Amino acid sequence: MKTYFFSFFLMTSALLSSCTSSELPIPISVHPGNPHYFLFRDKPTVLIGSTEHYGAAMNLDFDYVKYLDELAACGLNITRTFSGIYVEPTGAFGIKKNTMAPAPERYIAPWARSSEPGYFNGGNKFDLNKWDETYFTRLKDFITEAGKRNIVVELDLFSCIYDTIQWKLSPLYHSNNINSLQIIKDWKEVLSNRQPELLDIQVKMARKIVNELKDFDNLYYEICNEPYFGDTLALREWEAHMTDIVADAEKDFINKHLISNNVQNFKKLIPEPREHVSIYNFHYAEPPVTVPLNYHLNLPLGDNETGFRGIDGTIYRIEAWRFLMSGGALFNHLDYSFTTDNEDGTYVVQKGEPGGGSRELREQFRILAGFMKSLNFIKMKPVGEEVINPGTNGMSVEGLFEDGNVWALYLSVKDTVSISSVIEINLPAGSYNLTWTDTKTGSEIPESHNGHNGGWLQIKSPEYLRDIALKIVKE
Repeated sequence: MKTYFFSFFLMTSALLSSCTSSELPIPISVHPGNPHYFLFRDKPTVLIGSTEHYGAAMNLDFDYVKYLDELAACGLNITRTFSGIYVEPTGAFGIKKNTMAPAPERYIAPWARSSEPGYFNGGNKFDLNKWDETYFTRLKDFITEAGKRNIVVELDLFSCIYDTIQWKLSPLYHSNNINSLQIIKDWKEVLSNRQPELLDIQVKMARKIVNELKDFDNLYYEICNEPYFGDTLALREWEAHMTDIVADAEKDFINKHLISNNVQNFKKLIPEPREHVSIYNFHYAEPPVTVPLNYHLNLPLGDNETGFRGIDGTIYRIEAWRFLMSGGALFNHLDYSFTTDNEDGTYVVQKGEPGGGSRELREQFRILAGFMKSLNFIKMKPVGEEVINPGTNGMSVEGLFEDGNVWALYLSVKDTVSISSVIEINLPAGSYNLTWTDTKTGSEIPESHNGHNGGWLQIKSPEYLRDIALKIVKE
């Protein structure tokens, strides 16, 4: 009898365990039907965002609920945030009201403060042997609130240090903690395998964060922001090691999170996929080159930071459309209109700041998001010269098409006055419904072409300013 009940107990426990496992949310993943895109909460997904300057979790003065409400109100579904190991001084990179430059004693990091005063930017030094549970509570609440709004969080575990002043603000800098660390003055040595003491602390932090966040489905990890300033070779070796650490930390998890590598500014060829890496992110991407150059990877490609091209939103709207319409899966604008005083994005970005951001621009990203949702992009691939022939000098055309059924095109020009463009598109015989979409207002103009005999069809656009989108559906 005891044997029977023991066996029954084991069977029941196994069943309950199985049920519990199946009920765990599956994190955002690579779409099984088209690996260039994502699957999130059972839906094919492209990620489009307009993100504050990455201090949402580490800056205690930042009201992230108000911020996330604004993203959701604009139909956006990704935000990017830093772990807190890296912090910036006021005025860094010409950014006003920088959320990554917390006020004195308003900075929170993975490590607890000690009882000894002396942190570079005010408050007590850190104890690198003790975690700050308040930090992890805040970080998890931020991701939870994002998840309630169907927003994915890209968590950057590390960032390039860039300069000595940033290094002197880090909790790992010898005078900012009570742990008697070796004095390292060269910031280029911080993210490398050459400093075992620092490396051990970084590994422990990464493992701690990964373990704390194991049950979130609206999350993926980027190992390091811009690991290509300084000693690039050492950074890349370190990045590969830390990628292995994150993958190893998750090896026993039922559901694993995607891992991103930040490849390069503008463009770079990645000859073959990197081990454990599923997302390849670029900054200030050059859409007509970056995506085609790396499309062979058969994995999602992202443009997860813009900026440093002035405060006019037009250039960032065009960058977003061109990147996604050339086959990218992720676009995330760096939006300077979000500050600790303006978490709703109402700060007016000033001339001289490195980038733009506004509600107007976010509403234009909403139009892009709606356009992408209108497409069955899982069945689509980028157009080539065999499909599209731009007919106007100086016009760029990117697009996606589903064989014989749907074509989605994006036209952009450098002209700053309204124009009308002519393109030629290679279509099968049949009749077609066309819809022109104004990328600034979302207004649509329908038209039709009946009885096309097959081959190249010349199409003239309505007048537009800078850019316009076109969707063609075969009847």
